[in-house]
This record gives sequence, structure tokens and C-alpha cells, in this order.
Amino acid sequence: MHTSALVLFSGGQDSTTCLAHALQRYERVETIAFDYRQRHSVELDARLVVLQEIRAQFPHWAVKLGEDHLLDLAVLGAVSETSLTRQTAFQMESTGLPNTFVPGRNLLFLTLAAAVAYRRDLQVMVTGVCETDFSGYPDCRDDTMKAMQLALSLGMDKRFLIETPLMWIDKAATWALASTLGGQPLVDLIVEHTHTCYLGTRDQRHVWGYGCGECPACLLRARGYTTYIGVGQEIAR
Repeated sequence: MHTSALVLFSGGQDSTTCLAHALQRYERVETIAFDYRQRHSVELDARLVVLQEIRAQFPHWAVKLGEDHLLDLAVLGAVSETSLTRQTAFQMESTGLPNTFVPGRNLLFLTLAAAVAYRRDLQVMVTGVCETDFSGYPDCRDDTMKAMQLALSLGMDKRFLIETPLMWIDKAATWALASTLGGQPLVDLIVEHTHTCYLGTRDQRHVWGYGCGECPACLLRARGYTTYIGVGQEIAR
């Protein structure tokens, strides 16, 4: 029986939904984030606001929400020539992957998260990776997560579980999941306080939240929200 979890929490829509999922399921939940010199480093500030708002608006979750961890991964930014770590335009590469792909990012994140989970005696790692609405990133695939779970469990001699609540759902269903977990207050919190935009834009407010409205992350979030709202209106009729 798993009772504790460490959520890889960037402060975006997906990781906030995953955090709510973990708080609903586990008795003790901690969070972890990584500063890899990402262009959208504003997310590191946004995530603290999200944590504060969750504690204030959901007292039944606040009692479960424990320590937050921020790790400095400047080395990842130093070795990554991608549009998330350099001032370059978003485009597709000859590999068939977008240049937003940061090689090894999720593998490194999970390895370090497992080290923290080991030290903090946390049994489950929760991450918002997804195969449904994604850009083909190989480190977001279900097979990768299963392989990492096995490797980390063997390498640390501790039976870890890597949980991926969003793996098989699209962005519209992610909005719906947030509503199921925390109702309209959680949906409103995600709209107002989370950050997804790759450019780090926080001065443009849309119905789905803040962002440039044009980068791949914004477009995906906006499409998902539009579909979610449309489905909700149909159900209400």
C-alpha cells in the first residue's frame, strides 16, 4: 500500500493536475522542481504561487502537502542546444523531433527525483508525461517510464513506482480531470496561476491563462481548454 509521493512539479497545468491527483490519493506528498536555465524560468516563481494557493484554497490537501525541493541543474542547460534553453525559434529538426526536445531531461529529472525520494522515504514519483498530446518526445513514452521505474528500483534497491496520471489522456481530458479532482476552484487556479508558455510570457491573459498564445505549449493548452469548455457546455444542455 503506497502512502507517500514525490510530484515532479513545474507549476504548469499538467504538473498541477498531477499534484492534485497525488494529494487526493496519498497521505504525504512532497514536490520537486529543477532549474536548468530554461527560457521560461518564470515557471519557478509561478509554482510557488500555485503551492500557496493550493494550501489556502484546499485545506484538506494542505495538511498532506509537505516539503518542496528545488534542484539546480545548470549543467543540463549548458549541454542542451534547444529552443527551451537558447534564444532560438521553434522548429522541427531533421530527426523529426521539435527543437523543444531537451535530450535526457526527463531521465535526469527522474533519477534525481528518485535520489530525493530515497532520502525522504517517498514511495511513488508522479510525473505529467503523456503520449496522447505530446510532440513525440521519446522520454515521455510509457515504455520509457516503465524502463526508468525498473532501472531506478534495481539501482537503488528500493521498489519505486512511477505514476503517470496523464499518459493516455489529451489536454481537454486533463482539464476535465482537474475539475473532477478539485472542481471549478482548481480549474480557476490552474487558469490564473499556472505557467505553461515556453517563452515565459505572463503579461498576456487569455481565457485559458497567461502566455504568448503562439508557442507550441500555449497552442496545446488553448486547444484543450476550448474543447473542454465546449464539451462541458454540451453536457449542460
